[in-house]
Amino acid sequence: MLDAGTERFVDHAVVLPPAGLAAAFDRMVEERSRGGREASLAARPSAAQDSALVRRVRDGLLARADELDDHLTGLLSDAKSAICIAGRAVLKRGRLTPEQYALLTGPFTDLGVPAPPHPADAS
Repeated sequence: MLDAGTERFVDHAVVLPPAGLAAAFDRMVEERSRGGREASLAARPSAAQDSALVRRVRDGLLARADELDDHLTGLLSDAKSAICIAGRAVLKRGRLTPEQYALLTGPFTDLGVPAPPHPADAS
């Protein structure tokens, strides 16, 4: 249900250090008012795709629940939300403008998480 680029993105994002996950979440919150909300809505996947994405993110983070919440209370939930939003952008990158894609994935790609190029940049 998920393409290889989305799986690779999620698998790298869920192993970021707690401080990196907290920083990515904080940046996503800041960018919500700068077009992040609209971009997120444009990246909405099907219910089946979203379920597969959320399951992969949750499974990747659950083993680290204590580590994340020891760093910052609520970080497990915050990290799950942030990775799911960015993962939806990767999954539905063809629906987004290059700017929207960069806005949603940037908090993670700036930390070294690999994301496939936007279709407009791939040619």
